[in-house]
Amino acid sequence: MEALSNLTVIWVAVYIAVVAARKTRLTPVLYFLFLGFVMVNVGLLPQESHPFVRGFAELGIIVIMFTLGFEESTSNFLQSIRKSWGIAFFGALAPFVVTYSIADFYWQDTNLALMCGLAMTATAVSLTMVSLRSEGLQATPAATRIMTSAVLDDIGSLALVAILVPLATGESINSLAELSAVIGKLIIFFVLVWIAAAWLLPHEPRGWIRCVPFIGRFGAQHVLSFESGQYATLAVLIMALSSGLLAHYFGFHPAVGAYMAGLILREEYFERRGKIDSYQETRRTLDSVAYSWIGPVFFVLLGTQLILDWDIIVSVLPQTIALLTGLFIAQVGSASLAARYTSGMDWSSSVLIGFGMLGRAELAFVVMDIAYTQSRIIHTEAFYTLMLTAFWLNVSVPLSIRLWKFLYDRRATHQ
Repeated sequence: MEALSNLTVIWVAVYIAVVAARKTRLTPVLYFLFLGFVMVNVGLLPQESHPFVRGFAELGIIVIMFTLGFEESTSNFLQSIRKSWGIAFFGALAPFVVTYSIADFYWQDTNLALMCGLAMTATAVSLTMVSLRSEGLQATPAATRIMTSAVLDDIGSLALVAILVPLATGESINSLAELSAVIGKLIIFFVLVWIAAAWLLPHEPRGWIRCVPFIGRFGAQHVLSFESGQYATLAVLIMALSSGLLAHYFGFHPAVGAYMAGLILREEYFERRGKIDSYQETRRTLDSVAYSWIGPVFFVLLGTQLILDWDIIVSVLPQTIALLTGLFIAQVGSASLAARYTSGMDWSSSVLIGFGMLGRAELAFVVMDIAYTQSRIIHTEAFYTLMLTAFWLNVSVPLSIRLWKFLYDRRATHQ
């Protein structure tokens, strides 16, 4: 019963976090982490989580990443890539270089610095959209650029996880040939995803897929519309986990596959007849699963990694202040300049994009979990530094967007 007791405590904390987030208009992720930290330090949760709860948490992050991909329009994503590549590239390169440099300066460990840089590279997609939505800015061109750039950053970061983790651990890559093999797996995986999106999933299979027995006669719509879409949620979760397992087979974190599976699913694959709209029903169910009762477990457990140790907290204050200051300047500056000169945005929108890309949530914590909990690439001091930095960066997103909104609205009115 220990696992069920722990899960009950976590769910109570999740509910409290959601209420607190609504009252303060901040992302619930901050409170998930904070309450996990509090509960493990007062003895409500054990320092070593039960295997069932850990498995539950891993399922949660897979569902979260799938849901993020599922919510993203594939066509909008593809159309916006051309205008967002500069924001994504420079908005990720600058934070990576700054974090790597600061981590290497303080700890003189190349592998640790690589993982720290990777953790601070990807933008928090959900955090940014929640903040923009709260200010009524979710439908602006700036929001579209932020979302596309954040998605590109996430895909690039997830791909780098597959390469940098083996490099940092030294377990899998010992030669140029083995590194080439990892890159080859990366290419093969994305080719398989492309084949699934282009030929396997469409309602009318195209090309050579039609010659494959059984598979050649059915598409995603046949599966998702079974029993009027009653089992659509089950079907997409099977796709998410299957794609996650495929990604794991190729050396990725399962979140890579889950995200890509969500991205290539299209709304037209779902049953829509009369009052039946299985797409919207499935989306509501996934939102509930990912953000209300399974996904949050991952973040609460991650918060339990922060065992209260004032000596460590005080010792990492210089690193935290340096990293937070450097990342704030590098992220806002690089993303704003890229938005202005590679995407053609006006200055008010460009700065808004810079503020919108400050957040660090889902993927940053996935990388920290891999690097600290699973692989032990980074040590406790680095983990505390990254967690504290991510916390204050996330706090700065809604605050900076709210403060900038006045100028943004005024400039938009005069255009």
